[in-house]
Amino acid sequence: MLRQTLNQLEVSTRGEGFDDITGPLNGLIAASGLVLGTATIASLHTSCSLTINENADPRVLVDLAAFLRALVPPEGVRPLSGQGERREWVHDDEGPDDMPAHIRTALTCTSLVLPFQSGRLLLGTWQAVYLWEHRARPHHRRLSLHLVGE
Repeated sequence: MLRQTLNQLEVSTRGEGFDDITGPLNGLIAASGLVLGTATIASLHTSCSLTINENADPRVLVDLAAFLRALVPPEGVRPLSGQGERREWVHDDEGPDDMPAHIRTALTCTSLVLPFQSGRLLLGTWQAVYLWEHRARPHHRRLSLHLVGE
């Protein structure tokens, strides 16, 4: 018989960058008593995202962050052709990194659905689940973890 649980995971970020949340997710899965099923992880924020990526070489995360920073620069946007004047972001209620964080979130993932077995996420040898903070200063983030399984 299938069962389900709904939990929240709280993560305190250090500011822009990646936080490996694989361990805490596995802890919640193990504590649920479910052995086999699917985990839906959702960010409850509009300025951070979730990603599965390499956990062996930290340079991968450095390059990912540099690419997204170049794609969505904090100072505004130019036409895609690269020609023309830069347009500053209009939405800056929480500072100059406010709108870039929202765009970066829109371009990435705010939820993931992953299988688990034996009370652990099924990930590849070099994979981890990361919360990707897009804001410059530290934030307290909440994630929803919905587990369905047996």
